[in-house]
Amino acid sequence: MKTARDFFASRAGIILVGLVMGALAATLQKQGNPPNMGVCVACFTRDIAGALGLHRAGIVQYLRPEIPAFCLGAFLAALAFREFRPRTGSSPVIRFILGMFAMIGALVFLGCPWRAMLRLAGGDWNAILGIVGLIVGIGAGVAFLRAGFNLGRAYPARSLAGLAMPAVMLILLLLAIFYPQFGEEGKAALFRSTKGPGAMAAKVAVSIVAGLVIGFLAQRTRFCTVGGFRDVILMRDFHLISGVIAFLVAAFLMNLVYKQFNPGFTLIAADGSVKMQPAAHAVHWLNIGGMVLAGLSFTLAGGCPGRQVFLSGEGDADAALFVLGMLTGAAVAHNFLMVGSQPLAPHAVVLGIIIVCIIGISGREKLALAR
Repeated sequence: MKTARDFFASRAGIILVGLVMGALAATLQKQGNPPNMGVCVACFTRDIAGALGLHRAGIVQYLRPEIPAFCLGAFLAALAFREFRPRTGSSPVIRFILGMFAMIGALVFLGCPWRAMLRLAGGDWNAILGIVGLIVGIGAGVAFLRAGFNLGRAYPARSLAGLAMPAVMLILLLLAIFYPQFGEEGKAALFRSTKGPGAMAAKVAVSIVAGLVIGFLAQRTRFCTVGGFRDVILMRDFHLISGVIAFLVAAFLMNLVYKQFNPGFTLIAADGSVKMQPAAHAVHWLNIGGMVLAGLSFTLAGGCPGRQVFLSGEGDADAALFVLGMLTGAAVAHNFLMVGSQPLAPHAVVLGIIIVCIIGISGREKLALAR
């Protein structure tokens, strides 16, 4: 008789979880989250950075409850199935740097791998270019893995190390619920957008429940967009990618049901004017280049941004540092005009790819042994 553990490890299990996650992402958009952004780990982490005052972009400042709920859902799953294993020591500083560049690349494209799929499911054809860039970046990362790249082994750690990130996320979740704002014009404590994507949000309770469910299920199945493409390229293994495809299909079907599917590179407004798809731009080489940088960084770090959040919930302190690197990268990207097609975005992409490639070359085991 198959147990729950066996089911979640099966192809049917990850497909079911992908369907649930895709449906929840589209539903969160219907409930008020930004268009084609029902769930985006990069964008939501960026919004949290803004809420904490780490950047000054007023239209993307909101402490999104989904991110802490992802972590805590994974934490609960790890506890329930006895998989909470505090560990650290696998090149934590390098992981922090990779997290920074992964976020910068994702924000040049304007979305993480999950949002690339959701943008495509919503009809934004600009996402196709981002997905192409993501696959190229993952392919480059796989080349480094085949050449011997390794961030080193993680070692068992004290419970305190594994509990640190869930504790931080619990505090963030409480802040998201109570959202303290005080001082002159409410500019003390947490910041909150009054317009733009940061002002669009589902009800907090809905976001928390969806986030806990996604975190719990994703931890059980090891759901990972980057891992799915990596496994196909590296091992011709289609297990993880089947969940990613299910995620895309479910989001697409739910968008049709909710009338959220608007195909094209651009949209025709009610007055006949042409405008961009939500939170998108048409500088195609930047859409590709940003995701090349993100895909390469995620692959070298061992997983997409969602996977890193889930790992931090099950006690991986190195993944927690990657998440903190993403938070820092969001602040850097916005404060230095590296987002979308902003002036420094091209420089950030080129410099980021060079630096991450240097990390890939330097991290090969044969070179490490030679030193």
